[in-house]
Amino acid sequence: MPESRRPVPSATVSTWDFEADVVIAGYGIAGVCAAIEAARAGADVLVLDRTGGWGGAAALSGGWIYLGGGTPLQRALGFEDTAENMETFLTAALGPGVDAAKIHAYAHGSTEHYDWLTGCGVVFKEEFWGEPGWEVPHDEGLGYSGGENAAPFNTVATPAPRGHVPQMADKRTGVRGAGYMLMKPLVETAEALGVRAEYDIRAHALVTGPDGRVEGVVARRFGQDVHVRARRGVVLATGSFAYNAAMIETYAPRLLGRPAAAIEEHDGAGILMAQAVGAALAHMDATEVAFFGDPQMMARGILVNGRGQRFIAEDTYGGRIGQAVLIQQDNAAYLVMDMEAHEEALATETSTPYFRQPPTWAAETVAELESDMGLPAGALTGTVDTYNRHAADGADPLLHKKPQWVRPLDGPVAAWDMRGFTAGFTLGGLRTDADSRVLHVDGAPIPGLFAAGRCTSGVCAGGYASGTSLGDGSFFGRRAGVSAATEQSLDLQ
Repeated sequence: MPESRRPVPSATVSTWDFEADVVIAGYGIAGVCAAIEAARAGADVLVLDRTGGWGGAAALSGGWIYLGGGTPLQRALGFEDTAENMETFLTAALGPGVDAAKIHAYAHGSTEHYDWLTGCGVVFKEEFWGEPGWEVPHDEGLGYSGGENAAPFNTVATPAPRGHVPQMADKRTGVRGAGYMLMKPLVETAEALGVRAEYDIRAHALVTGPDGRVEGVVARRFGQDVHVRARRGVVLATGSFAYNAAMIETYAPRLLGRPAAAIEEHDGAGILMAQAVGAALAHMDATEVAFFGDPQMMARGILVNGRGQRFIAEDTYGGRIGQAVLIQQDNAAYLVMDMEAHEEALATETSTPYFRQPPTWAAETVAELESDMGLPAGALTGTVDTYNRHAADGADPLLHKKPQWVRPLDGPVAAWDMRGFTAGFTLGGLRTDADSRVLHVDGAPIPGLFAAGRCTSGVCAGGYASGTSLGDGSFFGRRAGVSAATEQSLDLQ
């Protein structure tokens, strides 16, 4: 039998195993930021995590955190940005259906949030990385992380790099990268403020009072039920539902069979717990889609679909390419390059060398390549002819790739079969307001319940930019901590 998500009446709880003013489920980026702010607001804070330690998906991530509006790092490196410009980009790139209030708060609070992070000991190196890539290859502190300088967004808002990367030591991608270097000083800050943590404890249901107020959580530890009382509020920071197969099938079936770019603890528990007390959901079909291609190669070549047609500017954000491939192109894509472009790409640095594989096909002419790929005669040759005609003038009027990457494909050519080169994670979740209060299906806040991070529908409603998970998770995690800490205490009622 699966664990029950139905709320447990507080009157039936005879003994509380733990108590605190604010109880936080999940010790990733949203949880740690909520803990810090709740403690600074004077609350006694307890964090529960189902694993053996802090970190969550954040500590295993590449560490991009999306900040802008003129942060000290942006200004130090010579980039101008405003909150209004950032808001314009986010509204265009993260929709459709973005939460305007959250976007506004996030953009206009971004420079203060940067200062808050550095005040907690997070270090950003004053160095810019301007090459295409999924991550910075070294410890540069700033780069483009969401296609801000590529079509179509470079004509919507003034391009500015907003991917901030904490400085790292002994980088090990997927083990100890910039995400770890973001989490470590934040956890140390929380611990210095007296935040307590209990590990190997998995929250699975909420405890509610007779008036519907959330008063705690029921968890499991080593097979035993544990009851945790929250005198002021519960904060859910439990991550996405990327590893809940039933939820994926129900809400985001395009990800079925795709590897989840998350951690196995992202099983939707927080969402289900809150649903059981009437919480509303938003954008549950929204997904980020990673595309396992080398950006240095893609920018220099052309991407075509199963009909041999180009469908996106190849120098744009890789996540945008991934979404287009999976959602719009039936998960089919091929990268076509000539020898000169390939050699140029291989001479560049990259943080993803495992994406540089030998080509699937190679031929002396585009027509031969087209035949080897099994495309109808004229499909790929027509695409290349059109591309080359305009590329001779350094232009791409069809998809508007930047001129620096546009030149005719000439001589021997090769193609990479990139069908199925996608993985993803979910963006939808609990509907919350700008103060991170979980909203009931009737639109009113659920008393005593707050949430932040990937278990909520944050600033991303459909689109994505690298760094927005850590960005809005930390930003609205802080707000969740403040809101929970300032909620009226049960002891005062």
